[in-house]
Amino acid sequence: MAPLSHSLSPSPAADVLRARYAGRLPASLDDFVGPPSGQVELPLHVAWSGLRTYDLDRPRQRMSLYRTVLAEGQHDDLVRFLHRDLLAAQWPVLRTLVSRHVRQIWEDRFPTLASAGRTSAAA
Repeated sequence: MAPLSHSLSPSPAADVLRARYAGRLPASLDDFVGPPSGQVELPLHVAWSGLRTYDLDRPRQRMSLYRTVLAEGQHDDLVRFLHRDLLAAQWPVLRTLVSRHVRQIWEDRFPTLASAGRTSAAA
């Protein structure tokens, strides 16, 4: 008996993840207008467990907030909580803390982040 052929096979999980992350991103880095300093409290749909209030003036907390928002935030969260200059400055380290799918989507959409990551890796 011949195996059944499926003409409409589901996308691999990686393709689904990439599409989900890509759909959240704005068109430009200039859209990231989040606060550059001070206290930030993330909503429950972004940070449902653990720390929800972060001090952007403390580097580890800032990095943790950015990692959480990159992984869990929707479009409005990304533009509300991330700041363009802080994102670019942190990207060389931040890119190593997020999933491969998140990193690829962000670097594909924003080539300047990819350049910063490569420059830092070469140093």
